[in-house]
Amino acid sequence: MRRLPLRRLTTLATLAALGAATLGTAACGDDSAGGDSGRVTLRLGYFPNITHAPAVVGVEKGIFAEKLGSDVKLDPKTFNAGPAAIEAVFSGALDATYIGPNPTVNAFSKSRGEAVRVISGAASGGVALVVKPGINGPQDLKGKKVATPQLGNTQDVAVRYWLKQQGLTTTKEGGGDVKIVPQENAQTIETFNSGTIDGAWVPEPFVSRLVNAGGRVLVDERDLWPDRKFVITNLLVSTKFLKAHPDVVQKLVDGQVAANEFVNTKPDEAQQAISDAIGKITGKPLDLKLIKQAWPTLEFTNDPIPTSLKAGLDHAVEVNLTEPVDLKGLYDLTYLNNALKAAGKPEVVQP
Repeated sequence: MRRLPLRRLTTLATLAALGAATLGTAACGDDSAGGDSGRVTLRLGYFPNITHAPAVVGVEKGIFAEKLGSDVKLDPKTFNAGPAAIEAVFSGALDATYIGPNPTVNAFSKSRGEAVRVISGAASGGVALVVKPGINGPQDLKGKKVATPQLGNTQDVAVRYWLKQQGLTTTKEGGGDVKIVPQENAQTIETFNSGTIDGAWVPEPFVSRLVNAGGRVLVDERDLWPDRKFVITNLLVSTKFLKAHPDVVQKLVDGQVAANEFVNTKPDEAQQAISDAIGKITGKPLDLKLIKQAWPTLEFTNDPIPTSLKAGLDHAVEVNLTEPVDLKGLYDLTYLNNALKAAGKPEVVQP
């Protein structure tokens, strides 16, 4: 079950942080400072983008705070891409996080199945390859540069696997037939406009931003999956926090289910909340027109779609970003099914 993705990039600091997380020396969220003695703090990670809409809306509209109650202090933290959020979990800086499938597998494998559990899904879809005009098929990408959010993240795996299926090579160092250039999503807009890159495999709202900047969608990732469904975001918790505070985890999942209900039944309010929240985080609200443009490409679902996560792992193995991993024990959907049952919704199948 040993996982060695990005083995050349793994640092002693990462390993030390992992040891601290798995041996139980990292903090588990008990806040004894500032007059909050005995009150549990839940450090929750998420990304300020549309694919994390349940998290963004749950924080912005106070849904999580309401479900967690007065005995729990919510401490939300934002990230740009999955590997950074996982390192925060390993170091003890996060108790739970919304995250993509490949970093989820990475965390589970690095800790030999000990450090994390997936407790809910959140979203499916919302990812595409956007390219410059004149690129009309995969062979037109030969010799071109394509951006991804971060080396080893979910979109990075997806584009490398797709290119390999088209007979095109990539390397972790940025070589091969198509040069993969990991960079922050916000930077990708600038490099696309300047011509430094020729395309990007990114999540919304950056897909729509690139389209509005003159790009065209070459690949809608939904078209590559059965029933056009694949996990883009799920909810993961550290097993240390789960064991210490199962009641808090149940309340967190109750909040996730409630947040998804809000997103799906009140889309206009949810879109406004996302615009406002991203404005607070980045200093500039996300254009509502952009959110509405991106919205139809996403499905907000509590089902973590485990089969797509396993397929994503197989893809990462094929592009040499990981070794095979036994995923037994990754999912604990007990809390999700409790929440779904309480909400009168169909339960999901435990893998």
